[in-house]
Amino acid sequence: MINQYETVFIATPVLSEAQMKEAVEKYTNLIKDNGGEVVYEEDWGLRQLAYPIQHKTSGFYYLIEFKADPQFVNTLEIQYRRDERVLRYLTVALDKDAVAYAEKRRAGKASKAAAAEEAPAAPAETNE
Repeated sequence: MINQYETVFIATPVLSEAQMKEAVEKYTNLIKDNGGEVVYEEDWGLRQLAYPIQHKTSGFYYLIEFKADPQFVNTLEIQYRRDERVLRYLTVALDKDAVAYAEKRRAGKASKAAAAEEAPAAPAETNE
């Protein structure tokens, strides 16, 4: 049986952009290599932490939504624990309502992005 999951991990803020992409690629490839399917990815960027973790006050947040076998989640979380770049992680199974909400949220983000691209630039004000 394949379930849909959402995982968010917080990577240490000392990573370069290339190192962060490498970490994300590692986990998306792990999902794909174990028969899973990455449904959606979202980079939430560098954010302040609610409390210091390992003396760090910020971290890179990254969300991956995927479909996989329930036993795979344990494999994924073991990899998170072994990775010194990952400060915290959380993986949750999505029920049908959560899946519908996630799809609606993605559609909303896509339409906002499309509207922002289509909106004409505001005319520059002239002080004459």
